[in-house]
Amino acid sequence: MSLVINHNLMAANAARNLSSAYGNLSVSTRRLSSGLRITTAADDAAGLAIRELMKADITALNQGVRNANDAISLIQTADGALQVIDEKLIRMKELAEQAATGTYNSDQRLMIDSEYQAMASEITRIANATDFNGIYLLNGNLSATSHDGSGMQAQGKLKVHFGTANDSAEDYYYIQIGTATASALGVGNQSAAGAGFSISTQQGAQQALVALNDAIISKDKIRASLGALQNRLQNTVTNLQTQAENMQAAESQISDVDVSLEMTNFVRNQILTQSAVAMLAQANSLPRLAMQLLGG
Repeated sequence: MSLVINHNLMAANAARNLSSAYGNLSVSTRRLSSGLRITTAADDAAGLAIRELMKADITALNQGVRNANDAISLIQTADGALQVIDEKLIRMKELAEQAATGTYNSDQRLMIDSEYQAMASEITRIANATDFNGIYLLNGNLSATSHDGSGMQAQGKLKVHFGTANDSAEDYYYIQIGTATASALGVGNQSAAGAGFSISTQQGAQQALVALNDAIISKDKIRASLGALQNRLQNTVTNLQTQAENMQAAESQISDVDVSLEMTNFVRNQILTQSAVAMLAQANSLPRLAMQLLGG
């Protein structure tokens, strides 16, 4: 190679190698400091797209777990109120049994019936007052067979959404709760005149025993349905958590840096950078040799 002073090709070559090694060192530093293999789209455009979709699904799944847990809390609230209603129905049956015997006169049965009707009124009050986050649970609002979420306020049975899309087979199901007012259960004078209307007479008390038995069965069907839904939601929570965990592991494989491998690259690039700096300094000094030939 000729000794020239207008162009220092060795310095240019060293500078190019320095630029490459320094760029690689910068990438390794960025990856090691962030813990991510993909920090910009330039690192892996396809991998970045897959990672962002996975992150969105993981976030949605975690929110789905919270949604399902909220639904479990809602069911527990309804079941707790039904448990109190259960106590009232049991007391009403006790009162009907008392009034059904012939050892009481009409005035005494009227007094027994007064407590009976008070229990029925309390059942209706509990059913109308039980709510979760402003959603009334036992007054019949959630007893409809259809759901309409097109308005600002959803109507009909309650839709619990926990999946990442909107597929009825995978991403949501409904909570339907029957009406638990005294009239719906067929007891008390708020209901249509029937077997459980009043226990002010011996015949009425005897008929009320059958009506109360039917009311307890109706209430138990509501509780059994809620219990089945709660178990289903708890299984859903477990499944969602497993899905989120597995997806997080997959996202980590795509996105996270292998620290041991990247540290190896970092050390190599660091050495190359230092070597390139040293050689660039040497190459920059070579044109001075021409001065010796010029008598400098």
